[in-house]
Amino acid sequence: MTQSKSRIHADPAIFFFDEDQEDQFDRLPDPLIVVILNKLSDVRSLGRCLAVSRRFNSLVPMVTDIFVRIDRVVTSDGPGCAGDSDETLTLTSTKPRSLFSHFLKLMLFTILKPLNHLHGGVSGPNRPLLPQLSHHSPVQVLKNFTNVENLRIELPAGDVGTEEGVILKWRAEFGSTLQNCVILGGTRMDHKPVPDNATITSSLSPEENNGSIPESFYTNGGLKLRVVWTISSLIAASTRHYLLRQIIKEHPTLKSLVLTDADGQGTLIMGKEQLKEFREKPLAPSASSSRTQVPASNMKLRYSPYLELPGGVGIQGATLVTIRPATDGNANSGNGNNGSGKKDSEAFVSGSFEGAYKDAVKALLKRRTYLLEMNGF
Repeated sequence: MTQSKSRIHADPAIFFFDEDQEDQFDRLPDPLIVVILNKLSDVRSLGRCLAVSRRFNSLVPMVTDIFVRIDRVVTSDGPGCAGDSDETLTLTSTKPRSLFSHFLKLMLFTILKPLNHLHGGVSGPNRPLLPQLSHHSPVQVLKNFTNVENLRIELPAGDVGTEEGVILKWRAEFGSTLQNCVILGGTRMDHKPVPDNATITSSLSPEENNGSIPESFYTNGGLKLRVVWTISSLIAASTRHYLLRQIIKEHPTLKSLVLTDADGQGTLIMGKEQLKEFREKPLAPSASSSRTQVPASNMKLRYSPYLELPGGVGIQGATLVTIRPATDGNANSGNGNNGSGKKDSEAFVSGSFEGAYKDAVKALLKRRTYLLEMNGF
């Protein structure tokens, strides 16, 4: 018995395009197309749209929401660098080693240079966006967009190198200088099955019941490790902040700017008021490196030797550090203007992370607070 084979014949009409026929897409109004392009947001895809037609070429620069994914951070000292900035972020296909592997080492022993020197400059600004997009810095790429309001930039990796299994996440808010920073860390995260009715718990040592930091926190370099986490995160945040100055200068329409990384380690945010402050107040660069000066700050540290979270998640050595400039409203004073600033800071801390990390912050905020002070650097 032979089985008949069915054949599929393409209808030629499907692939036939009548040049006299009206393109239905042309019937869409310009504002609607701009809304669609805003949903696209990715700068590479928008760059390709520039080459689609004259109409698209005129509409793409009107996009207000832009996402830029960076694959390499380089230092360009030659004439090919973008604008008047020495540092550039470059869109390429090579993922670099962790930038922070030498941050702390150089800070302690020589002069901090937060970016690796790599050979080669950046393509000239007069070259077309495509196909050389992968060799341009965001400063150059964004020159094609004149109405950017919400900008999100993603670096290829977190800046702070950590041991395997260590949890380190930070979120910082900047104006012309640091305004708020929250750091969540842990020496290890565990995953294990738990009953459905499990709740968040944390171990409480006898020393903590007496109001003092437990002895275990000082042993095996526990406290020293938290100090390194804090300094490292602040250096990473202030370096990112410094690199944004040229972009902010050239885009006065910006209302929101987020600089994060593909690892989800750190996030720098600037809102409308912070961007306004950045433009109006002079930036204070650090004397030792290409980053913004970190002001003298007050820190609040909360610690739990082991924190159990919903979903079978457990964090060993869970630590929450919140940081605000020492001159910002005098956090410990009773001034009337301090209330709203304190509420804003608490909201910033509570909303900094998602998922299990948000649960960890919520649990740690209930723990005993240890106050520390830090000089500017």
